[in-house]
Amino acid sequence: MKALITGVTGFVGKHLEAFLQDKADVYGTSRVPRSQKHIYQLNLLSETEPLKLIDNIKPTHIFHLAGLSNVKESWDDKVDFIEGNVIGTIHLLEAVRKVNDQIKVITVGSSEEYGILPEGVEKVREETPLQPINPYGISKSAISMLVKLYYKSYGLNVTHARPFNHIGPGQRLGFVTTDFAHQIALINKGLVKDCKINIGNLQIERDFTDVRDMVEAYYEIGRIGRAGEVYNVCSGRGVYIQDLLQILLSFSAKKIELVVDQNRMRVADIPRLVGDPGKLLDATGWKPERKLEDTLRDIYNEWLN
Repeated sequence: MKALITGVTGFVGKHLEAFLQDKADVYGTSRVPRSQKHIYQLNLLSETEPLKLIDNIKPTHIFHLAGLSNVKESWDDKVDFIEGNVIGTIHLLEAVRKVNDQIKVITVGSSEEYGILPEGVEKVREETPLQPINPYGISKSAISMLVKLYYKSYGLNVTHARPFNHIGPGQRLGFVTTDFAHQIALINKGLVKDCKINIGNLQIERDFTDVRDMVEAYYEIGRIGRAGEVYNVCSGRGVYIQDLLQILLSFSAKKIELVVDQNRMRVADIPRLVGDPGKLLDATGWKPERKLEDTLRDIYNEWLN
């Protein structure tokens, strides 16, 4: 495998690069210049830059992780999210089509593509209708449709991974587990006066997977996933944000008061979003191995240290 990871310096990209080190020759892209020789600066809003880079590197696999990924921020930056996620993906797929249509491309979507679920759906399957309710989800659902278009129309060897919430060390602020862990760590380090943390809606239920398990799934999809297909990547288990917070609070040596912050409430939210990973399990044998409590402890310890 000769792997090109777009967005290699991001949260997931770093973990995927580390996982692939003994399995592939790894190259990456970043929006800004980097000192590492194997990481190339790439503007995906350019039609020509992806074409030149792919022709130069000649990868066997492309893991397309580059893009914008924060649901809350997508409400304020709608155009950037559509351009960065959708137009950038079109330019990448066009480059692959023109250089070598047999390169295996793994695009990465989101459970936010599903949006409002049909009544009675407990676990979301890949064939569940897409009804996204935020700009980020719309941009990712468009990518999944592009995958089917390029597979059916041009025969591209492209597969769409649809991950549910993934968490772990290295995730930036602006996501639920990092925001909680960061605030709790500041209190325990004595860097804030009040033993209070700000919270949003705790009655949301989500499907969480450790990012280190997630990148193993991407590798398996790249290795044996079928072209034109979509695969949910998830644990199949729902966890309330309230329970996740309680686990993080159990690591604290200090008693902490919870304060509701309206700025942390989303314009629109989905009460429950839990996936069915059965299709991926049947195809590859992959399933997540890491325990949620261990993942949360790693996140907390990173901020504490």
